[in-house]
Amino acid sequence: MAEIAWIHAALTSARPQAISALLRYFRDLDIAEEAYQEACLRALRTWPQNGPPRDPAAWLIFVGRNVALDQVRRQKKQEALPDEDRLSDLGDAESEVAERLDGGHYRDDILRLLFICCHPDLPATQQVALALRIVSGLSVKQIARAFLVGESAMEQRITRAKARVTAAHVPFETPGPIERAERLAAVAAMLYLVFNEGYSASGAEADRRRPFSEEAIRLMRLLLRLFPTEPEIMGLLALMLLQHARAPARLDADGQIVLLDDQDRTLWDREMIAEGLALVDKAMRHRRPGPYQMQAAIAGVHARAARPDETDWAQIDLLYATLEHIQPSPVITLNRAVAVAKLRGPEAALAMVEPLEQQLSGYFYFFGFKGWLLVQLGRDREARTIFDRAIALAGSASEAAHIRQHIDRLMRESGQAAAG
Repeated sequence: MAEIAWIHAALTSARPQAISALLRYFRDLDIAEEAYQEACLRALRTWPQNGPPRDPAAWLIFVGRNVALDQVRRQKKQEALPDEDRLSDLGDAESEVAERLDGGHYRDDILRLLFICCHPDLPATQQVALALRIVSGLSVKQIARAFLVGESAMEQRITRAKARVTAAHVPFETPGPIERAERLAAVAAMLYLVFNEGYSASGAEADRRRPFSEEAIRLMRLLLRLFPTEPEIMGLLALMLLQHARAPARLDADGQIVLLDDQDRTLWDREMIAEGLALVDKAMRHRRPGPYQMQAAIAGVHARAARPDETDWAQIDLLYATLEHIQPSPVITLNRAVAVAKLRGPEAALAMVEPLEQQLSGYFYFFGFKGWLLVQLGRDREARTIFDRAIALAGSASEAAHIRQHIDRLMRESGQAAAG
């Protein structure tokens, strides 16, 4: 079992590098994926006997490329490549591949692969599904189960995504500095979508989707190794770590969301939090603030508080104000209003959120928060109407339960205040 475990870890780690290099050689997602799978089968047959190669990724690329070339030649009725014994004796050829990878192709190959998966012609659901299949190597069955769709439907979704990529004639040349920056932003956004597919899940879906968050973190670590001086990449990885660190306390025994103030903070992963905080500090030292860095810094303030009443709401207000300036959004203003309510009271917060109602008329969290503010101001009748709108807008039973938790708590607190 230990032997299989290290082989599986090596194949998983090498997959993005190998698939991306094979894609550069053959410019076809299906050929690259099939070549990699065949190389993995040969690795499972030969590595236990011969031991691991010096560079597993280079080995897989070399074998996969030869397998694919062999298939192409057979289709053209040309002479086949030598047999497997000769293919397995990689010698200097493997070293040559490894040197080329180390010499510069590696970063652009990985970035190109990730960029293809988040091609703008693809809907977000297809981007995530394609990335999980091609880059992460999850089976169609695993992805379908997580998205609660049939296996054949998911297979069709991924097939359509590949067809769109092919039809778009995506260029395979090394991207220039401007295009690279654009690609990097698109890749980061796509990986955050993958992360949120796991992070936002609750109920029966939580266990099925948790691996998505873990896979997004793994790929973000890879992206940070490729771009170690990019503060927004540091910020996004930090944000994922700080959010994922709370995973053990975010859901109750029934899989329902536990509000932040009610979470058992002793269950938070302190090692992961420390890593996230270190990344936030490192990113901020670059003095190039961005949305991911600001969101990570806000998550960091929450993570530093041992108890809810120790939260530095003034710092959160300041960070949200910076985020509003960088990336204006009614949702960001709504989130900032939470800090304002803690600092300056519900009336000041209500004055901030009321102008947002038209823009957020379909956002159930808006009505949940507005209802909370109205309860704090003693306007219970209005609050009940607003809470009803929030529940009507809930996209799932879990979201509705989340709002009901607010309602139960606030009505209870309101009753206690009146009794006092």
